[in-house]
Amino acid sequence: MAKTKGLYKRKASRLWWICYQDPFGKMQYESSRSTSRKDAEYLLACRKKAVGEGKTPEIKRIKNHSFRELAGEYLRWAERQRCFPTKKVLVGQLVEVFGNYPLRGFTSRLIEQYQTERLQRNKPATVNRFLATLKHMFTKAVEWEMVEEDTLKKVRRVKLLKEPPGRLRFLSKKECHALTEACISHLKPIVITALHTGMRKGEILGLKWEQVDLRHGFILLDNTKNGERREIYINDTLRATLEGVPHGPESEYLFTDRNGRPFKEVKKSFATACRRAGINGFRFHDLRHTFASHLVMAGKDITSVKKLLGHKSLNMTLRYSHLAPSHLADAVKVLDEKIGVGRKDSSDLLDTYMTLGQGSLLPASRKSLYSMVGPPGLEPGTNGL
Repeated sequence: MAKTKGLYKRKASRLWWICYQDPFGKMQYESSRSTSRKDAEYLLACRKKAVGEGKTPEIKRIKNHSFRELAGEYLRWAERQRCFPTKKVLVGQLVEVFGNYPLRGFTSRLIEQYQTERLQRNKPATVNRFLATLKHMFTKAVEWEMVEEDTLKKVRRVKLLKEPPGRLRFLSKKECHALTEACISHLKPIVITALHTGMRKGEILGLKWEQVDLRHGFILLDNTKNGERREIYINDTLRATLEGVPHGPESEYLFTDRNGRPFKEVKKSFATACRRAGINGFRFHDLRHTFASHLVMAGKDITSVKKLLGHKSLNMTLRYSHLAPSHLADAVKVLDEKIGVGRKDSSDLLDTYMTLGQGSLLPASRKSLYSMVGPPGLEPGTNGL
């Protein structure tokens, strides 16, 4: 490829740079912020055209910002998100590690070393949450012109760690009955709602009467984890439960204490109910797993379960698919009728034996059905009756 005057790459950088003389004869060096040669050639042509017209090109140079500066900007932006409290903790711990380190100094090697150190005290899933946050911070940094795109590419090259399969604990039918019977009065309708809707704890405790339509049989969730509206259908068991929940004028929430205030947490009472029911190692979120697991075991298709759970990706729902092995066996049995290669049914065998005559084509040790029955056929003669 022919060289273009004023176009070059710096050592250890994939970005193209340009250089040219401004109207005062001073050499200007500028990053194209792109790995594309054509983009750099176009930028250089624009700069030379401006100089030829006697104009001084306006060059936007990025300052050498620190990670701490980026963290401050990022947290101000993230305040709008539902996960802000969690994200604030993650960013805070990242600042403790990287502090005033310059953004341009971040490399794949630096972040991989951080991964290794973090693995000594955290599980892969936790380390991945930190890495995902770090990557998103640099994505925003490029948008906010706090660092060049070349640095972002280095950060993105670091791969997430492989995580072990997620925990999947669900109750049997007998355990479900035992748990609900062990619940105290205010907890019982909350647990029944979780078992029959698969809703998350936060969605249940924040539920308002205006979201519940008992007449048409559904609950409307606007503020969900994935940000999408979701309709929850009410079955007969849940309807009877919700109709029995006191609806006082003092509160707009469905599940409230004696003073009409919504419950913020049921962790203690739920643990007590589990202990009374003889259920160990069970969390409230596992009620959601129980809802999905029993739907799959009842033969409901995985796509419907995905919609009911409000999962954005089918991969999240596929963790329950192993609970329906009988349906996989039924799926391949369809081929018996559709293809049937290597298999003959009883009518095929009867026809074969009847048409082989005296068995000339059969093995010597076997007789044809024709020779054993004779011309009268399978039905005995009536002898004139």
